[in-house]
Amino acid sequence: MSNCCTTDGSCHTPAEITTVYRVEGIGSAHCQGVVTKAVGDLAEVTEVTAEIGTGLVTVTTTTEPDEALDALIAKTVDEAGYAYAGRAVMV
Repeated sequence: MSNCCTTDGSCHTPAEITTVYRVEGIGSAHCQGVVTKAVGDLAEVTEVTAEIGTGLVTVTTTTEPDEALDALIAKTVDEAGYAYAGRAVMV
């Protein structure tokens, strides 16, 4: 279903799902920016925040995250030079 209004005037807005991942090595604002940009550039991602020190990366998507998305995020984080440590929490 698209994000457009239907002929009866109702509109469909996609739900947003937030997933928290752990990434090792986010120890500075520079690291935070690198991870945020790398993950945020993925087409599936609508918003991302990374916390310095804790390594928690909160990712918002319009689709339910699955193993394929987890693998894509893992690959992206690894290619950015950081260690993907898996999902932390579903919010």
